[in-house]
Amino acid sequence: MTPSAGLDSNPIEAALVALGNGALTEAGVAAHVAPLFSRVLARRAKAIDLANHSLGRPLDATASDVARAIELWQVRLGDAWDDWLVEMDAYRERLARLLGAPRADCIVPKTSAGQGLRAILNSYDNVPRVVATRGEFDSIDLILRHYAQRGRIALTLVEPREDGLFAAEDLRQAVRRGADLVVVSHVLFNTGQVLPDLPALVAEAHAVGARVLLDVYHSLGVFPVDVAALDVDFAIGGSYKYLRGGPGGCYLYLHPRHLDGSLSTLDVGWFAKPEPFAYERPDPPRFASGGDAFLESTPAILPLYQARAGQIFTLAVGVDRLRAYSLAQQRRLIGRLREYGVEAAGGTENRGAFVVVRLDDEGDGGAVRCAERLSQRGVTSDARGPWLRLCPDVLTTSDELDRATAALVAAQRQ
Repeated sequence: MTPSAGLDSNPIEAALVALGNGALTEAGVAAHVAPLFSRVLARRAKAIDLANHSLGRPLDATASDVARAIELWQVRLGDAWDDWLVEMDAYRERLARLLGAPRADCIVPKTSAGQGLRAILNSYDNVPRVVATRGEFDSIDLILRHYAQRGRIALTLVEPREDGLFAAEDLRQAVRRGADLVVVSHVLFNTGQVLPDLPALVAEAHAVGARVLLDVYHSLGVFPVDVAALDVDFAIGGSYKYLRGGPGGCYLYLHPRHLDGSLSTLDVGWFAKPEPFAYERPDPPRFASGGDAFLESTPAILPLYQARAGQIFTLAVGVDRLRAYSLAQQRRLIGRLREYGVEAAGGTENRGAFVVVRLDDEGDGGAVRCAERLSQRGVTSDARGPWLRLCPDVLTTSDELDRATAALVAAQRQ
């Protein structure tokens, strides 16, 4: 059985063949891409979605993919595992292509990025020295600080500069002072900053004997990511945002140098055994080869199907084309805001997929209040600290950007 057995990806692929290979245009998107999202686009009558850096908009095919997983369960009961495991392999293979991983078993399915982080933290027998930034996403930050509080890691958090951004030299200095593991985001979740000079940071970490774990949640699907070229040891992320796969479709990437049996973690379960369904119990335990040794207990199957259509869509359109279109949209939004005297950041190669407006001059909660006012005007956005975040995606029209600009200006004047 092929990875696509029982599932019909042809509408996605055929629609995108008709789109052609050139640069994306609004007319081309309307004709060939938007019909793949007809269900979620029914919301357009109620709201302009500019929170696509949060829960990504799903394809119509996602519903039928999940229904197929349940149908297998209903019809085949325990024998559904034959098809389910084929889809898990396909999930890993598609993520390997998106990440630039050298082989599919470098990808270990997880239900959260935090689960991937814990697997790596729990691979150390001694108390590791961990360097991270103050700008890691809440769950990553919480895990790190909780481990530090419990004495499981010695944690150093690098602070941003006055402009809210992180400087490469600050990170390198922290690594030089001593590190066993460096945990950083490729794109910072609150400001959209692309972490500067990442290759130099990885090289510096490796020079002092440290490993690097990269959070790619806000970069994968936004711009080309090549974990092999970056030479990071580990990467974590998920399909919730730009890969349009909803909650639960997450992963841990491990560099092949860590798949030779020299690295193990406490976070394992019966699927990490060489033949799980043989139910053998050798003592000491034996583990599967490669990345399969990092699998845990019975895997969550539905998230693999949830993530399927978004992965196929992203691979078929091409991240390069999506990035070029996103940058153009961000620049249009920033330009329109500037006409009204509103300064925003984004639309450049050193930023991710969303535009930010800093509103700390309004006092505590300024950005949050502005997001609430925008919602009242039919624009969905959000705020993180002083940063109002606005993220068009490929489905967003120029007219929507113009109307969102007018709404933001009115919200600030309220």
